[in-house]
Amino acid sequence: MPSPPTHPRARDATLSVAVDQLNLPLGVARSGPGRAIRPFLELGAYEALWCRGNASFREISKQLQRGSLLPSELIDADEALAAARRAVETLQRRSVQRFGVRVHGDLEYPSKLRDAEYPVELLYYQGWWNLVEMPSVAVVGTRRPTPEGLARTRELVRQLVADGWAIVSGLAEGIDTAAHRAAIEAGGTTIGVLGTPLSVAYPKANRELQEQLARDFLVISQVPVLLYEQQDYRRNRSFFPERNLTMAALTQATILVEAGETSGTLIQARAALAQGRKLFILDRCFDTPGLSWPAKLEKQGALRLRDSEDLQRVLGDSHPH
Repeated sequence: MPSPPTHPRARDATLSVAVDQLNLPLGVARSGPGRAIRPFLELGAYEALWCRGNASFREISKQLQRGSLLPSELIDADEALAAARRAVETLQRRSVQRFGVRVHGDLEYPSKLRDAEYPVELLYYQGWWNLVEMPSVAVVGTRRPTPEGLARTRELVRQLVADGWAIVSGLAEGIDTAAHRAAIEAGGTTIGVLGTPLSVAYPKANRELQEQLARDFLVISQVPVLLYEQQDYRRNRSFFPERNLTMAALTQATILVEAGETSGTLIQARAALAQGRKLFILDRCFDTPGLSWPAKLEKQGALRLRDSEDLQRVLGDSHPH
């Protein structure tokens, strides 16, 4: 059995400078494909685009990709800088003092995310950014798992960690929480992809877990800080399925442990298949009364997962040992 790959961990201080010293309003320029990227300015422009009304990840991506633009090329510089300051101050009030961003035009933006139907234009993060390049598998499922579902999650995660995979999940209660904790207990690497800004823990009971991931591993958010603050919780719910699309693109495979007929994790399952990723469904889901999605997804290319040997057999070819 191969040893897990080692990855040197180096924090990116680009946005930390901008956060700590707001008198440097443009941040530090970083090279992009043929242009300079100024993270603080792009952060503000991204936030301003969301505040203009009727924005969505799809529409913002369409606007920018049509002309291969950066967010700052659609927003006046003064408006962008004002939005950036407000966003940073909002995060600081909620105890997020250091973070970074990645812009779609940035060379360090994850190449895996470019496979998404509409790539997210800006990602906030805390922790060790280079972990995003590790071979990874998403382990997701219901917020109300059965005891057997939790046990299978822990078993599968232990095997994945032993085989050198990073575990990606959404820091929700239930299967997500079990997957993150099992990865940590097994001495592995885990990445949380949020449906909230970095400053919000959902559920609140996972605040310590989120802080641990931000300190020792990696937490990523695509959620606009200012709009999230302005909207009520009903409208902010729409960010959760969008983060599932990001998790699907970020990983080589998704394992769906348990889910109901209307679960948001089914969005991730369909996206994984559409993006050419592997999708595993636990075998017991096919025998659960009232569930039609397992058979439908199997017809579209999903694989039944009976035991850890199935994982090793299918994923072994895609792991860059």
